[in-house]
Amino acid sequence: MTEAGAAPRFAFGKNWQHFLGRLDDDRIAKAARSVQAFLPAASISGKTWLDIGSGSGLSSLVATRLGCSRVHSFDYDTDSVECTREMKRRYFADAPHWCIERGSVLDRDYLDALGTWDIVYAWGVLHHTGSMWTALGNAADRVSPGGLLWIAIYNDQGGISVRWRKIKSLYNRSRWGRALVLGTCIPYFALRGLVGDLLRRQDPTRRYRNYRQGRGMSVLHDWIDWLGGSPFEVATPEAILDFYRPRGFVLERLKTCGGSLGCNEFLFRKE
Repeated sequence: MTEAGAAPRFAFGKNWQHFLGRLDDDRIAKAARSVQAFLPAASISGKTWLDIGSGSGLSSLVATRLGCSRVHSFDYDTDSVECTREMKRRYFADAPHWCIERGSVLDRDYLDALGTWDIVYAWGVLHHTGSMWTALGNAADRVSPGGLLWIAIYNDQGGISVRWRKIKSLYNRSRWGRALVLGTCIPYFALRGLVGDLLRRQDPTRRYRNYRQGRGMSVLHDWIDWLGGSPFEVATPEAILDFYRPRGFVLERLKTCGGSLGCNEFLFRKE
């Protein structure tokens, strides 16, 4: 999900629609296991789930299958909304408790009308709104007392993050910029992985076969999402913790990307 703003905007929904063509039961099962591994076992079934920036709709599908009593998915990107609807049509068409809408995490009136939820989920979303700190605060306001907030935010790498912002801007500026970024960075990612695997005497194809083991995602679609994902903001883990503590949130779990490229993942409980 992204907001229109000064920064060029990536077509997240179109990328997710391509991903749907590669979705299968195995990917869905892997995504379900990743959710169960990160959340406390008793915190899913019978609870309400708000999916901010639903994207492909995979996480909302998993929440529905794991027994959430009510699931609400929304996204700013119309193609992402349609992608989530297609996900429901294929795999859980008879789920009246799963609602899908177009909406914005920066729209206070829309959010206030949604009320509060047991689990608020925004994985890799809020840093693409163009107003990340406002979005972080708005998401927090949707959590019920005692409820959980599960977010993933791009790690702040200082100057490296600044350079990536320029690359993303180039990607979204024109089709030639997009071709240049894809033609340069994807071979670089693949070659870097190949060299690393060979040095460690590992099978170079293993990383791609096992990629879906994490969240059931596709490495190529995640690469494209990373290269084009704009607007683009970042934060250190310390900055996120300092933001939520005064708002009555206690950190339950933290999974960092090791100070490198990628997202830091947080699970907070609202006191």
